[in-house]
Amino acid sequence: QVQLVESGGGLVQAGGSLRLSCTASGRTFSINVMAWFRQVPGKEREFVAFISRSGGITYYGDSVKGRFTISRDNAKNTVYLQMNSLKPEDTAVYYCASDRSVGIITKAYEYDDWGQGTQVTVSS
Repeated sequence: QVQLVESGGGLVQAGGSLRLSCTASGRTFSINVMAWFRQVPGKEREFVAFISRSGGITYYGDSVKGRFTISRDNAKNTVYLQMNSLKPEDTAVYYCASDRSVGIITKAYEYDDWGQGTQVTVSS
């Protein structure tokens, strides 16, 4: 089993930046792909960003392309989400996810392990 813990959320003004971190523990050797999702009340969990095991392949949701960057440090079992040019519509709970699969996966149901989430609030 893999445990994921997110950190780095908070309150920021529109146009500002935040960096989220997600550290894995447990059976970390089983982790291949990792991703970030976000969710607001009453809506489905939305795909934000994906990264392959090596970090060589990344993929982004349309709403964050050019503003967010996903990266990972396998030595630290940590994945990051650098969020720049934040907008009020980026306000959500951000979740980290991991899976043993290979290939680009962007559907929430395809991920086995999830963190507890971290709140990001962007004020206008």
